[in-house]
Amino acid sequence: MTDIDEAVDWLGAAVSCDVCGHLALRDAGRCRLKHACVVDRYARRIDRFFNWNPDLANGYLRHPHFEVRAIAAKHADVFLLPPLLDDAEETVRWNAVRRLPKRYVLRLRDDPHREVRIRVATLLADAELIPMMADPDYYVRLVVARRVQAPLLVRMMTDKEPEVRRVVACRIPADWILRMAADGDATVRLEVAKRLPPDLLPRLGRDPDWRVRFEVAGRAPLSQVAPLDKDEDILVREMALSRLSAPGDDAHPGDNAHKEVAP
Repeated sequence: MTDIDEAVDWLGAAVSCDVCGHLALRDAGRCRLKHACVVDRYARRIDRFFNWNPDLANGYLRHPHFEVRAIAAKHADVFLLPPLLDDAEETVRWNAVRRLPKRYVLRLRDDPHREVRIRVATLLADAELIPMMADPDYYVRLVVARRVQAPLLVRMMTDKEPEVRRVVACRIPADWILRMAADGDATVRLEVAKRLPPDLLPRLGRDPDWRVRFEVAGRAPLSQVAPLDKDEDILVREMALSRLSAPGDDAHPGDNAHKEVAP
């Protein structure tokens, strides 16, 4: 017997319609063994039961099986949901809070489970996200860095996670971008190089990462490119030499060069 064929409850006991309190529902076609059943341990079957019978959800918010409570929370009366924010299971807390007003969402910014905090961060914006900038989980901070208004990102310039700082470098106001040019991670410095105006790029001409120097060779003012024609990396040298060999216009023919280089 496979999982898809069995009908067992959350304790592992066989499900029997004969002892179920919903016989009338079964006879009315509003539930079905192995398909739409609130007693079954499988979430899909529980979900189908409440889709067919949303009016019964209020009565299952205290059920001992967390899947039942979580799915019932999607259908129950909203005014009954606040107590579920203290539920022991994160799935229950999330299903409850996403239907509640913003003031309840704010309560879960410090939820003990990272998945809840990640999802909470997707519901908030700007000043509401500031307390989550110091979240212990890097992915929560990454979501914050992607959503918060750019001026607020100054607070995250020194985040300990390189991927968070890379997002910051992509979005931070231009007036602040140069402050990240000495970041310890090459992918962050590359994003900085892509955003710097050409006249500031020579500051990165000795960067240890070839991708950053390639960006410099492609967009820096022509008068500042010569030191890179002897670069240790062949792609950087070729970019510098190609510009130096046709210096007629001191525009920046390599403006789009970074698009050819994977970060």
